[in-house]
Amino acid sequence: MDFELSEEQRAIRDLAREFAQKEIAPIAAQIDESGEFPYETVKKMGELGLMGIEVPPEYGGAGLDTLSYVLAIEEIAKVCASHAVIMSVNNSLYCYGINQFGTEEQKQKFLVPCASGKKIGAYSLTEPQSGSDAGNMRVRAIRQGEEYVINGRKSWVTSGPVADYIVLFAATQPELKHRGTACFIVDTTLPGFARGKKEPKLGIRASATCECTYENYRLPAFHRIGNEGDGFKIAMTVLDAGRIGIAAQSLGIAEAAYAASVAYAKEREAFGQKIAEFQAIQWMLADMAMRIEAARLLIYNAAMKKTNHEKFTREAAMAKLFASETAMWVTTKAIQIHGGAGYSKELPVERYFRDAKITEIYEGTSEIQRLVIARAALKGR
Repeated sequence: MDFELSEEQRAIRDLAREFAQKEIAPIAAQIDESGEFPYETVKKMGELGLMGIEVPPEYGGAGLDTLSYVLAIEEIAKVCASHAVIMSVNNSLYCYGINQFGTEEQKQKFLVPCASGKKIGAYSLTEPQSGSDAGNMRVRAIRQGEEYVINGRKSWVTSGPVADYIVLFAATQPELKHRGTACFIVDTTLPGFARGKKEPKLGIRASATCECTYENYRLPAFHRIGNEGDGFKIAMTVLDAGRIGIAAQSLGIAEAAYAASVAYAKEREAFGQKIAEFQAIQWMLADMAMRIEAARLLIYNAAMKKTNHEKFTREAAMAKLFASETAMWVTTKAIQIHGGAGYSKELPVERYFRDAKITEIYEGTSEIQRLVIARAALKGR
C-alpha cells in the first residue's frame, strides 16, 4: 500500500510537530507532576484545527482525512501523551460519533463548538461494573414526553472534569441488554449532572478523568442520537475510530522513548566505551525500531481503510493492540537502557513508561482487541 504523504498531510504533521515542540514540550513534565489540565494549550490546539481534524469545515473542523489525524496525534504524543488523549477523545469519540450519526440540528449545536475547540467534548460508556462488558449498563434513561430522565453513575470519563458536552450511553430497555441502549448528548450545565473527584492516575496525569453521576437529570429528547436501541451500535462504531487514535498515541510514545534511548546510548559510557557499542544495547534498539515501524504500518493501513469508507474494525483492533503493546515494550526497554537514570523523574522515559500502560487498557483492553481479531478470523477475514 502506498503511504506517500500528500502536501496537506505533511502540512498538518509539521504544524502539530512545531506546536508540540514549542508550546507543549516546555510544560509536559510540569503538568504531569501537578496533574493540571492544560486549558491554554488545548485552546490553542482548537484554534489550529487539531480538535476536529476530520470534521467538515462547515461544522467547525479542518476537513482532513484519517491519516492526517493519525500524523497529528503521533506528533503531539511524542511530546505529551496527556495532550494526545485529550485530542483523541474530542476528535474520535465525541466529534466522530456526532458527525456520523447526528442530525443537522445536533451538528450545529454540539459539533461545531467542539470541533472548533471552543468547547470540550467527552465520551461516557464505562460504568463501575461494566467496562469491557458494555452491554451490562445500569445507567437508565426513561422517556417522559419530550424529555428523558436519566439516573445512574458512569466511571472513567476522560475529560469528564472539564467537558462541556458528553456523548452518553444509557439503557432505555435494560431487559434487552445491548439491544436496549441509546446514545445521548449531555449538556453538563443542566441540573442533575454532577462530576466526582478527579482520578489520581498513574500516567496521562494532565488528562482529567472522573466519575459522572446523573440524578433525575432531564434531557430534551432531541439530544438523543439515532433511535432507541442504536446505542450499542453507535458506541462500537465510535470505538473503532477511537482505537486508531489511541494506536497513534501509542506510536508517538514509543517513538519518543526510542529516540531518547538512541541518544542516551551514544552518550553513556561503561567499561571504557559508549554503551551503544555493546551488542546487547544494539539488539534492544533494533527490536524497538522494528516494532515501531510495524506498528506504524498497521496504523496507517487502518487509517486508509477508514478514509476509503471500507470496513476497518479488524484493522483498528490490530493497530491498537500491536501499537499499545509496542509502546509498553519499548518504554520498558528504554528504562533498561537508561539504567538507574531511567528510573528517575529527572529524565522523561519514566513518564513515557507510565503513559504507555493505559494504552493497553482504554478504548478496549488488549484482551478485547484479540477477541475482535479472532472473531474476524473465524468469519473468514
